[in-house]
Amino acid sequence: MAFGGFQETQNSAPMSEINTTPLVDVMLVLLVIFIITAPLMTSAIKLDLPNAPSKTVQTKPDTIQLGINAAGEYFWNTTKISTEELKERMRKASELQPQPEIHLRADKLTHYAAIALVLGHAQSIGLSKVGFVTLPQGQPTQQKQ
Repeated sequence: MAFGGFQETQNSAPMSEINTTPLVDVMLVLLVIFIITAPLMTSAIKLDLPNAPSKTVQTKPDTIQLGINAAGEYFWNTTKISTEELKERMRKASELQPQPEIHLRADKLTHYAAIALVLGHAQSIGLSKVGFVTLPQGQPTQQKQ
């Protein structure tokens, strides 16, 4: 037998057999539990729901191209505007549903203050869809003509 005791006998080698009885007992209990609960999980209320054909309407938000050149001048969809006009247009855009996306294009020589002004004002009025537009690496920059 594989039972050990406190008495030392001639053969005091460690027990090398694994007792699998507790493992089998636990597995049988789990099997009985799953057999009982499985039919309860598949029952559902059967409803005959009406069908209403309709198309899903998804309005895509407008995009606003907001440009800032190296001199700190603002351009709203290629139209030059002042700082006060920028704030007013951004406030009106924040009231639209769905809110438009603002694509911010800034010259690489633009001072951070001009960009921070746009981002700060957008955050304060609730415009959350602001993205930075850049050129892929290796693509030549566009030259003014």
